[in-house]
Amino acid sequence: MNELTNGFIKAFELIISLDSELYQIIIRSLFVSLSAVVISALFCIPFGIWLGLKRFKGKQFVSRILYASMSTPSVVIGLVILLLLSRKGPLGFMGLLYTPVAMIIAQIVLVTPLILGLTYNTVKQRGSIIQHEGLLLGANSFQIIILIIRELKIDLLVHLMAGFSRAISEVGAVMIVGGNIKGVTRVMTTSIALMNAMGEYDMAIALGVVLLFISLLVNTIVYREDARWK
Repeated sequence: MNELTNGFIKAFELIISLDSELYQIIIRSLFVSLSAVVISALFCIPFGIWLGLKRFKGKQFVSRILYASMSTPSVVIGLVILLLLSRKGPLGFMGLLYTPVAMIIAQIVLVTPLILGLTYNTVKQRGSIIQHEGLLLGANSFQIIILIIRELKIDLLVHLMAGFSRAISEVGAVMIVGGNIKGVTRVMTTSIALMNAMGEYDMAIALGVVLLFISLLVNTIVYREDARWK
């Protein structure tokens, strides 16, 4: 019990003292995850809207594949990216393995099915009404997409937050492609796993507290925005 209490005390001392290693890990984690979500959103939101509105043969099959891909194990994604970026892989010449860029790529692959699937499902249920209203007003295809984004902005924000939550809490894929290199690719989740194995519980607890705070902050933002627009 004393060891646990001391661990929490030292953890808060690290946070309050602005420990450079701790905050470098936090900033790197936020950079990697936010980059992955933003890049994924640029593709997923427009394509998810189009997919939700479009009627075509085989759409139900595409939906099943999309929903199934939302639960793809992260270690499988990490392994695939590793094989692609390794020296003998087709993209090995780029030298991206064990860099933050490789981690961003892995997280993009991880969150894309989630954001795309959630966007598609929301637009499939509610988008046709908005599309019909837009057509009555003489809107073109691009304007309809903008209109749907405006009308469903809270839902889309929730989808992006879900993607960010999954990205920043990810361990397997980023550890495989990033290598957990100190000062280069070490992020919060991989650091917690390493510090726990090394018995350095103060740093592990400090990072865990920060992760919980970020999760609480994300949920608070979503809740306030949802309440604001109701």
